[in-house]
Amino acid sequence: MQTLFLASSSRYRAGLLGRLGIPFDCVAPQVDESPRPEEPPPQLAERLAAAKAGVVAAQHPGSWAIGSDQVAELDGVPLGKPGSHDAAVAQLAAMSGRAVRFHTALCIANGQTRLHALDLTTVQFRTLAMSEIERYVAIEQPLDCAGSFKCEGLGITLFEAIHNTDPTALVGLPLIATARLLRHAGFILP
Repeated sequence: MQTLFLASSSRYRAGLLGRLGIPFDCVAPQVDESPRPEEPPPQLAERLAAAKAGVVAAQHPGSWAIGSDQVAELDGVPLGKPGSHDAAVAQLAAMSGRAVRFHTALCIANGQTRLHALDLTTVQFRTLAMSEIERYVAIEQPLDCAGSFKCEGLGITLFEAIHNTDPTALVGLPLIATARLLRHAGFILP
């Protein structure tokens, strides 16, 4: 059996990968996630996913590593993880009544082999009152989530619609593409 690592400390990604029933270990990659000047959000997500997978694959020769990264984009500008209550409130206020694009990149690496995928999810936020935003952030504390919400939780109440091809991508790991790339890498899945 092949050894698999998830290059992430995200409990959300680990929970998603666990659905596939393949044994894996998590390793937090040491990757600088700062965007480069003028780097478009999709390329930022792809670069970071590849860097995470590459670092962990290099640490564990002969093993496969999955790297994933998600970048929220509003008006062409990447939105990072808020990190604080005030930043989360500001992000949600900026997204109120708007469509926000979420680029979720995936890379599966083993030595020199790298398999890639990129998912695009568009979230249409409903118009939000400041009291709704404050209440939501206080209840769910989405400070470690790109876009300042947890769609798998109460965050779903903030939306008018979600447009995508893989509902797991918005949580942080597109399982349809992950399963496809893992099968390509030789893992056995149903």
